[in-house]
Amino acid sequence: MRRSRTVANTAAVVIAVLVAFPLYWMVLSAFKPEAELQSADPRPWTTAPTLDGFRRVLTVDGLGGYFLNSLLVAGAVVLLSLLMSFLAAVALTRFRIKGRAVLLLMLLVAQMVPVEALTIPLFFLMRQVGSAAPAFGLNHLGSLVLVHLAFSLPLAIWMLRGFVAAVPVELEEAATLDGASRTRFVWQVLFPLVAPGLVATSVLSFIHAWNDFLFAKTFIISATENQTLPMAILVFFSPQGNDWGAIMAGSTLMTIPVLIFFVLVQRNLVSGLSGAVKG
Repeated sequence: MRRSRTVANTAAVVIAVLVAFPLYWMVLSAFKPEAELQSADPRPWTTAPTLDGFRRVLTVDGLGGYFLNSLLVAGAVVLLSLLMSFLAAVALTRFRIKGRAVLLLMLLVAQMVPVEALTIPLFFLMRQVGSAAPAFGLNHLGSLVLVHLAFSLPLAIWMLRGFVAAVPVELEEAATLDGASRTRFVWQVLFPLVAPGLVATSVLSFIHAWNDFLFAKTFIISATENQTLPMAILVFFSPQGNDWGAIMAGSTLMTIPVLIFFVLVQRNLVSGLSGAVKG
């Protein structure tokens, strides 16, 4: 028993190191001087840390606007996905819907399609949507919200379905006997009980929307005022040579909001993920 636990702990440490090493290298490269970054003999440390890369990133024109756009898109996706996925999970779990098994299967199939294969069809779709609703068309942040919402909902619904199903039906019956309507039961009883699942899905939705580059590059074509934060790093790529110090510094700064969001919800994140697995 002790030997198996030691093996498991060792494997966990090795996996943690492998996962954390790219992050460590990114942060290290952000502080390395240009000479060390261009060296043919890279070292996993630096003896002369510098903030030059961060200074170059913070002087990019419109950086504050890029940050606010990313925050707006990610926040809207999180709030809308939580609301819609929760209601959909309740409907698929508590109501007898014809073809429910087919709907659940479609949710899984939607996760199997590569994002790259859908980019061009989505581009033409957003162009058509823009003719009817300009706020959700190309060159508008609404297009990013719609697309990220479409990719976040299937997984969120599938995860929350397990949490909703875990709530005993007898609890709803007892609430009904006490005079509570179904709407009151859903929002005042069921919603707090599935909070860990809501936290887990919110983290996944936030990370997906915050780190997006492909859709931001595809849908925001000419409206520079609507570009998101990952687009700001593009200025450091050039045919003459890439500014890796600034690129790593920008990537490091981009991870800070994700870490802050993770710290705020980490108490419920583990239970949320474990509950989703059990569901």
